[in-house]
Amino acid sequence: MTSSCRRPEHTAPPDVFYNEEEAKKYSQNSRMIEIQTQMSERAVELLNLPEGQPCFLLDVGCGSGLSGDYLSEEGHYWVGVDISTAMLDVALDREIEGDLLLGDMGQGMPFRPGTFDGCISISALQWLCNADKRTHSPPKRLYTFFSTLYSSLSRGSRAIFQLYPENSEQLELITSQAMKAGFSGGMVVDYPNSSKAKKFFLCLFAGVTGVLPKGLGSETSEKAVSNQVQYSGQRCRFKNMKGKSGKKGRDWILEKKERRRRQGREVRADTKYTGRQRRPHF
Repeated sequence: MTSSCRRPEHTAPPDVFYNEEEAKKYSQNSRMIEIQTQMSERAVELLNLPEGQPCFLLDVGCGSGLSGDYLSEEGHYWVGVDISTAMLDVALDREIEGDLLLGDMGQGMPFRPGTFDGCISISALQWLCNADKRTHSPPKRLYTFFSTLYSSLSRGSRAIFQLYPENSEQLELITSQAMKAGFSGGMVVDYPNSSKAKKFFLCLFAGVTGVLPKGLGSETSEKAVSNQVQYSGQRCRFKNMKGKSGKKGRDWILEKKERRRRQGREVRADTKYTGRQRRPHF
């Protein structure tokens, strides 16, 4: 799970790393905007909010407001908290619809009990695992954040954190402090067998014990395990396919179609011909 490239949180504290130059990327880099929007969409899906009902949500580490844009598009009201003034300035320039608050999540959430119907956070939580000052204690800062967040959420609501854990110890630290603060829940991993598409979502329940949602792509991996013996005897048929991409196979197509259906898009019905390769015409 460790990464060979240098992680942003090892470069500088978040309020220093996300300077004006870095903040501009979140309003100009189309790839970055696309990824942020996709992860926000997935986080809202995991929140499992009442359909057709506007909710009041908290966006922790809201940055330039890209995740907030998606919340607004879905008809929700929101408040964003971030430690970087440069990122919040970009959000103001973009005229986002949510309210913004400058603050360090490690010092706690300054909201009244039961204020929010849910919380999302994209790529922010792992920053609390670093001690940027002598007085910083990651376990204490995580507990302060989770305990005050728990208080600010209505009972029965969820908090969803997309994060980039550095290792299994970091995951254990984050999860243990969340449970100590009163939450139940755990980790949802999308596409667990993919090095690029794999995403971690900490799914927390406030005041109730819920059933953890399944990660995307997990059903495909379960099928692969159950059919491992069956397929192992057929490997010789595919020995000449090394290096070829498995993309656009039947499983990949079915998974993509299912995701589009959840997004409300029109998708053709699945048939026995779905994903079948056509013979070449001469």
